[in-house]
Amino acid sequence: MNAISPRQIRWIVTGLMLGLLLGSLDQTIVSTAMPHVIAELNGFSLYSWVFTIYMLTSTTAVPIFGKLADLFGRRLVYLIGMGLFLVGSALCGLSHDMTQLIVFRAIQGIGAGALMPIAMTIIGDIFPPDRRGKMQGIFGAVFGLSSVIGPAVGGFIVDHLAWQWIFYINLPFGIFAAIILSVALKESKSSEKKSIDWGGASTLTGAVVAFLLAIEMGGSGSSDGGMKRYAWDSPQILGLFGASLLLILVFLWIESKVKEPIIPLKLFNYRAISVSSIVGFLMGMGMFGAITYIPLFSQAVIGTSASNSGYILTPLMLSLILSSIIGGRLITKISYRTIVLTSMAIMTVGYLLMSQMNVNTSSFELILYMIIVGFGMGALMPVLTIAAQSAVGHDLRGVATSTTQFTRSIGGTVGVAIMGVIMSSKMTSGITGLQGQFKDIPAEQLGKLANPQSLLQPDVKAQIPAQLLAALQNILSDAITSVFFIGIVVVLVGLLASIFYGKLRMPKRTDGAAPMKAEPEHF
Repeated sequence: MNAISPRQIRWIVTGLMLGLLLGSLDQTIVSTAMPHVIAELNGFSLYSWVFTIYMLTSTTAVPIFGKLADLFGRRLVYLIGMGLFLVGSALCGLSHDMTQLIVFRAIQGIGAGALMPIAMTIIGDIFPPDRRGKMQGIFGAVFGLSSVIGPAVGGFIVDHLAWQWIFYINLPFGIFAAIILSVALKESKSSEKKSIDWGGASTLTGAVVAFLLAIEMGGSGSSDGGMKRYAWDSPQILGLFGASLLLILVFLWIESKVKEPIIPLKLFNYRAISVSSIVGFLMGMGMFGAITYIPLFSQAVIGTSASNSGYILTPLMLSLILSSIIGGRLITKISYRTIVLTSMAIMTVGYLLMSQMNVNTSSFELILYMIIVGFGMGALMPVLTIAAQSAVGHDLRGVATSTTQFTRSIGGTVGVAIMGVIMSSKMTSGITGLQGQFKDIPAEQLGKLANPQSLLQPDVKAQIPAQLLAALQNILSDAITSVFFIGIVVVLVGLLASIFYGKLRMPKRTDGAAPMKAEPEHF
């Protein structure tokens, strides 16, 4: 990368933060506005696919864009990703039905898959090791900030503007960010011919899509927001898992043969990258599990109003922001292992407290527990990225950064699915136990109440007898706290995994690039 001035660095950071904020905000804004979108497009039958398709394409695109950034330069690939994100946003706003919206959300998701990992990679390029921690911490805070302001922005748009503006709002800011990056970020051009690993890209894409579809569609045999559900042992789900496994095996074989693999297998010879990927996967399981099930407990058990539902996670996210900044500063002073061990221990305490919650838990107690969990999560985000980046040089920094992002996303999806299965099983067994107590209520009607979403619908909730409602809230409370107990196990495994960082720490040098080591740090 060419030498850049302090002024250029300020502009680059501004553009990257703006792009990262757009990508992070999108999901929370869309979530807030979707009821209005459904009402206008008459699309409840396809509701869940608006989110699922975005998750599928963005997760799959992350490692591919990371490798392309190493091959063809950060600026070009980032601008392509931003372009796809903006084109998808514009088309989403022009959608006339849910099918169009889902197709255009897929395009938007592909672009979003470039924004965060390449932004983090560029930060690793333009800042020396002793300043990366501070910047990665700030960028991690931007991710948390999006979850705080997203509901407010989404609510304002649907109250004062047409719903299409939840997508159009991306255009001016995204174009501004793209212009800044195209002008301020200069990279040296290489005349060397680059080869793209099309076989690896296609098999990895197929494997990830099949796996995520199996996770998303597995469960009960009913339809959820338009997505057909199948039992976990059904031919459909087993077939998707089998296809994913087969494609992964083919992918690994291809990666061992090609000149420029999408994910070079030699990356995992480096202790920092291997451990960061494992810890990131487990962190994702714990993090997204909390984000998914805390609002459900707050609304259905404590009784938080639906109008405030978008702000339930604000205490968790604010503590995550603070912790991310602190963690980014501490990484220059202490080892990776010390920070990750401490963070995982704090998360364990938070999950332990949440696993003890019941119907008598107050909002104040829940807020306190969220602050503890968020404080543990935040410091992990910059550490995992920097540990991976510091293990390699410029030529592999993009794929190393994207690999840690990818494993965290996959971990979150797997964690939410596993926790959902446990919660559903607990709810079903609890409802079955009520059939003898409430004999005047048909078993079929009771069975429908096993879906916790019924306790979030005021009209349904109002028709449930008080004694039955209290029993249902107790069952749901026990089901959700069992999920948090699983979170304890996941975080403890992550704590143990972090021990294998050994004495690794951020290199104390002031040059911008960490050269590739001749010999990897093995376990």
